[in-house]
Amino acid sequence: MQTMRVAVVGSGYVGTVTATCLALLGHQVVGLDADAIRTQQLAAGQLPFYEPRLPDLLRQVLATGRLSFASDPETAISSAELIFLCVGTPTGPAGLPDLSQVESAVAAVAPQLQEGATVVNKSTVPVGSGNWVRTLLEEALPHEGAPEFFVVSNPEFLREGSAVEDFLHPDRLVLGGEDGSVERVCDLYSPLLKQSFEGGRPETMPSLFVTDLASAEMIKYAANAFLATKVSFANEIASVCELVGADARQVLPAIGADCRIGPSFLHPGIGWGGSCFGKDVAALMATGLDYGYTSPVLRGTVEVNNGQRVWVIRKLQQHLKVLKGRRVALLGLAFKPGTDDLRDAPALEIARRLLAAGAVVAACDPVVKQLPEDLQAVQLHSDPYDAARRADALVLCTEWPELTTLQAARLAQVMRGDVVIDGRNCFDESAFRRAGLRIVGVGW
Repeated sequence: MQTMRVAVVGSGYVGTVTATCLALLGHQVVGLDADAIRTQQLAAGQLPFYEPRLPDLLRQVLATGRLSFASDPETAISSAELIFLCVGTPTGPAGLPDLSQVESAVAAVAPQLQEGATVVNKSTVPVGSGNWVRTLLEEALPHEGAPEFFVVSNPEFLREGSAVEDFLHPDRLVLGGEDGSVERVCDLYSPLLKQSFEGGRPETMPSLFVTDLASAEMIKYAANAFLATKVSFANEIASVCELVGADARQVLPAIGADCRIGPSFLHPGIGWGGSCFGKDVAALMATGLDYGYTSPVLRGTVEVNNGQRVWVIRKLQQHLKVLKGRRVALLGLAFKPGTDDLRDAPALEIARRLLAAGAVVAACDPVVKQLPEDLQAVQLHSDPYDAARRADALVLCTEWPELTTLQAARLAQVMRGDVVIDGRNCFDESAFRRAGLRIVGVGW
């Protein structure tokens, strides 16, 4: 395998995983971030966010000398053959991503580009951004004697909580570019495509999709939009099941058994959150609006998802009648298990609605230890039974294994009330009923 010199611009979630895993594959990698404190932490093997497997892997590759971190663009980029852009693209005005971090990254990269370098856009960006990045680079380079360079789109499909697994053993790799510009990136990923690295799985080699720039950018948005829509479809069916007396726990698995549909993401609950689904669906709808298309299916997807958070409040009102002065315990705060990410987490919106209604809110999450400023009134506990103590109602918001296996009898002992809202359909219904608790699930 040919060892390549790689720079990864941005040392957040995607950038750190990308830099670490590329170094594991045998490449020489420098992670670049404007935050010198963050690069020092990472260089010392300290991860500033929670992600299973990554801390050990980071320390492992740092010890090989193949991975380093820098805050100086010249140190990171001047000798790089491939430069990965892994900076944030938060939602901006009208739903489109804010590309200011991409623009800043390009400005840092341009003066250091070497002849024949390939700029790989791994940030989630709107369709057309590859051409925009190329133009920004051309404008920043001298008109005479500028180095030749290539721009490739390589969208990431990393799930928080399993990012290392997703990077090293992906279902597919997508590379978008023109005129053979993806060849060097294919070479970079050769150990991954062949699963020939230590720990690889040759029996499950990923598919490779080589497309034009616009199609590669569209694939990321389309994939996340479909998954979000599938979750919202499950929740819509669950809502109808509640109305007619059917049980979504019986209906949806039978639907998912159809090979054309599949069981994944067909689970009702309090909805999706996180940094990707909402942002990417909003961006895709905003792109459609630029061309006069209103994306009715995606609008419905978002409407159903938002409604699931209100569903929790409605169920609590149905059983407690008045929320003012009631104590409600929320189990799980992160938007999904395996991460400490609170971005667009359903639990946070539920907490805000409960506080606005005058309720006292307690909460517990295995890894989340701090909440946003506007939620400082929430009483954080490290033990779920402490969070449930004297609670009139309990809501399971995140299906952490530590929370879904709680003892119903012990919860019944510490709670003042008996209402349990199973927002992820994970609790053992019969055990909770035997303990004298009124358990309410989604779709039954």
